[in-house]
Amino acid sequence: MKYVCLVHFAPEALSSLNEEEKRALDARSIAYNEELIAGGHLIAAEALQSPDSAVLVKVRGGKVSTTDGPFAETKEQLGGFILIEARDLNEAIRVASGIPLAALGTIEVRPIYEIPTPERGGP
Repeated sequence: MKYVCLVHFAPEALSSLNEEEKRALDARSIAYNEELIAGGHLIAAEALQSPDSAVLVKVRGGKVSTTDGPFAETKEQLGGFILIEARDLNEAIRVASGIPLAALGTIEVRPIYEIPTPERGGP
């Protein structure tokens, strides 16, 4: 089963690190990705740019509107994701607990919803 591990952290969690600490965190993250590849868990992993580079897109009544965003009332921001393959939720949680940024923020583990298609036995 596929799970996405959404990496949330407060902006100051990273900005408070010096360059050496940032490089060490990057190295630990890359090493963990390699472990996940070797264990057959990693499907994809990407870091995201700052939320101030995001654009929110909505379609209402056939009209597209965009706004700068996001403007959620939260102290943490979405900083990246890791798409994994895991046997079940317990294994996905174990995998997520190894993500180095879990020590600075929060990892949200969420199962992927696979849209039913004829190839998957759907309509």
